[in-house]
Amino acid sequence: MVRQGDSFSVQSQKAEGGQIQKCNIVLRELGGGKFENEFVCAMLGNQAACRFYEGDVVLATLRFSTHEYQGQTFQEILATDIVKVN
Repeated sequence: MVRQGDSFSVQSQKAEGGQIQKCNIVLRELGGGKFENEFVCAMLGNQAACRFYEGDVVLATLRFSTHEYQGQTFQEILATDIVKVN
């Protein structure tokens, strides 16, 4: 785990009340050190309240998706499951 931002509310058509908590987290693949691939991921709902710290080793299930907005395509990575292992 590289770093984690604060959680904040975002609008969601799927959430009760029209809002859901979101938190961004940066994860790095295991391997040889600081030059491994990194991923900026979102955690939603109750997961957004979970706190991880730099150096924590976690196992995560990542869901990659794309969406189009105003003629541009964006990729989003959602951490659907994340567990600290150390």
